[in-house]
Order: sequence, then C-alpha cells, then structure tokens
Amino acid sequence: VQLVESGGGSVQAGGSLRLSCSASGATSSTYCMGWVRQAPGKEREGVGAFYTGGGAIFYADSVKGRFTIYRDSAPNTLSLQMMSLKPEDSAMYYCAARLCATPGQALNALSNLEAFRYWGQGTQVTVS
Repeated sequence: VQLVESGGGSVQAGGSLRLSCSASGATSSTYCMGWVRQAPGKEREGVGAFYTGGGAIFYADSVKGRFTIYRDSAPNTLSLQMMSLKPEDSAMYYCAARLCATPGQALNALSNLEAFRYWGQGTQVTVS
C-alpha cells in the first residue's frame, strides 16, 4: 500500500487547512487509516483514525471538535479537515494504514502507532 499526503502549508492561528491522503495498492480487505503527527522534539501523536469497514472514526482529545476525517470524493482518498488551528498543531503530518478487522482496532491504533504498517512521506503544517 502506498500513501501520499498533500495539502500541508503555513497558516495563521485560527485558520484552516485540509490534508489529503491518496492510497494505492490496497486489497479488498478492510483497513484502519490514520493521521499521525510529530513535532520536532516530541513523540508521535495519533490524531485520528478511520475504519474503512464501516466508517467508524476516532479522534485524539487534543483535536476533537476541530479536526474532521472524511472520505474524499476522489477515489481512495482520505482527508483531514483542520479548523481553529493552534500553534501547537504545527507538526509533520503523516498518513498511515494497517489491515484491520474491527473498528476497535482503529481506536487502538491511535495509541499504538507502531501497529500502522504503511506510512506516507508526510506533509508539514505550520501554524503561527
């Protein structure tokens, strides 16, 4: 599975950005797809996860109410709409994926990031 992120950039605090993750090479199996971020000098943080089997979505408390994960109209594309951005949201954002059989695995993946097998190259988000 290949993942390619796009849509990062710089924005002022309070602004919005949308990131997209285009996936290719996936089988017909169900997957957990996630957004993970890492700021310099900090641990990776799971931002949100999506279960392709039924559409269940989970968010980290730090972004709940501000970030929205959704399936884009473009084929095999998962987007992350980020609103009310804060300077502490600045980070490299990665799209990640793993095979999953239940929505619970998507929730679990938020705190067990090493379970993600496939990773994109990342896209930078800077909030000032």
